[in-house]
Amino acid sequence: MSIKICRALAVLVMSTAFAAPGLAAEKIKAVVIDGYPAKAMWVSEFTNFYIPEVDKRLAKTGNYEMDWQESYGGSIVKPKGVLEGIKLGLGDIGIVTTIFHSSKLPSQAVAAVSPFIAADARAVAKAVDEIAKEFPTMQKEFEKQNQVYLATGVVLDTYQVFSSQPVTSLSDIEGGKVAGAGMNMRYVEGIKDAVGVRGGLTDFYSMLQTGLVDHAMLWPEAAKTFKIAEVAPYMLKADLGAVNSKTVTANADFWKKLPDEVKEVLTEVAVLYRDHVAGVAMDRASESRDAYVAAGGTIVEVSQADRAAWANAMPNIASEWAKDLDGKGEPGTEMLNAFIDKLKAGGFTPTRDWAAEL
Repeated sequence: MSIKICRALAVLVMSTAFAAPGLAAEKIKAVVIDGYPAKAMWVSEFTNFYIPEVDKRLAKTGNYEMDWQESYGGSIVKPKGVLEGIKLGLGDIGIVTTIFHSSKLPSQAVAAVSPFIAADARAVAKAVDEIAKEFPTMQKEFEKQNQVYLATGVVLDTYQVFSSQPVTSLSDIEGGKVAGAGMNMRYVEGIKDAVGVRGGLTDFYSMLQTGLVDHAMLWPEAAKTFKIAEVAPYMLKADLGAVNSKTVTANADFWKKLPDEVKEVLTEVAVLYRDHVAGVAMDRASESRDAYVAAGGTIVEVSQADRAAWANAMPNIASEWAKDLDGKGEPGTEMLNAFIDKLKAGGFTPTRDWAAEL
């Protein structure tokens, strides 16, 4: 064999040896679950933003490659079943709708118990997520559910009040029946003689249509999606506030087995996803208000005096929440103060400073 041939073979062997690591990226299977359908905004953005961004970052080193297996719309779990599904390992990563689990995840309600501050999904998402990472409480709640907290999500800009009859001020809601869900049912306590009627988002149309309720609290995108203008053509723009309702988590057993590089990327991109989804929510809110008007709806902005009267007439649900956590040995008061301070630092002035009354 000639010297030239030997050298060529040697070069080929060496180049193959150096190329091998790049060609042999370790594949990591990850089952992603949510009970909501793929068309739900936060689910769609997980597919179209989160997953490609993780893949792009991992490709820079070529050490690992994700084998994503997405399952949405109830094929593995229903919307209320994501927390349990991730706990049991039915999914490796999931988007938990936290408002369904107030007893297991009480600290997630920090934004819901402090309304009338910020109607901005981006600000609230960032503040809640920072609270989760500065205080151990939220992460411990998920640890008890065999999960690792990755990031908070806010998918609605703010609750508003939609009415079947003309409304021009808060007094037009007094004595009425108001549909709501979760913590926002407590907001109704600040309206004279009003009665809260619990219902699900998919029920609000028929509740308004049949007269079971006179008003409903929901956000503009939901009003557009469920054609609320047909049965409630009057929106009182009260800007009750944005509320976090989604958290990206990973099964703890799955997480333990992941290489540090993959953990780092999944965590970093979760924060980017947090901000991206909040931005989409704000963009869609503006478009949805326009669509509501185009569908025959009328928007009336509540006066600052009315907003203040409503807020000040409510029981201090923020204080109740904080003291309940304090009583369990958790820093509820500190968390509430920190959350509101973050919003103030972001330029938002509370209509009612809930923390000042602690």
